[in-house]
Amino acid sequence: VYSVPELKQIGGPMERIWAPWRMKYILQARKSEGECIFCRIPREKEDQKNFLLKRGERAFVVLNIFPYNNGHLMVAPYKHVSSLEKLSQEELLELMNLVVKSEKALKKLMSPDGFNIGINVGKVAGAGFEDHIHIHIVPRFNGDTNFMPVIADTKVISESLEETYKRLKEVWVD
Repeated sequence: VYSVPELKQIGGPMERIWAPWRMKYILQARKSEGECIFCRIPREKEDQKNFLLKRGERAFVVLNIFPYNNGHLMVAPYKHVSSLEKLSQEELLELMNLVVKSEKALKKLMSPDGFNIGINVGKVAGAGFEDHIHIHIVPRFNGDTNFMPVIADTKVISESLEETYKRLKEVWVD
């Protein structure tokens, strides 16, 4: 049995994949530390710049700028709350309706083989923004688990956020 560092050594020196376009997102994330992105993004009214895909009456859909996979979306209420139980029935219904519409748009655009749809409630559950509840919708594809994340600690995102946003806007159905 090999440990991860031993596996990296077996293949020779570590390869690097350069993605300089991601630096603006890394710097943006550092700049906004402490500020809730789910409150800031809809308030700014710069939907294309912020990859805000759909505004509802009580909730919205946004592309994750640090995606687990191409097309990784998040659905969040406008209300700044830390758990589902603090939302009204109308807010909960709109959240789930936007999740369904997100799934439909991603199916139409990308034909994924499945989805991871989930909510992290609280820091120990993995919530990066634990004070503002949100739902992740991650399209999954047969074969998208490969050696890169396991051996090389690298995830390859094959399409720019700008292109994914543009293409999702084209297929979104209300």
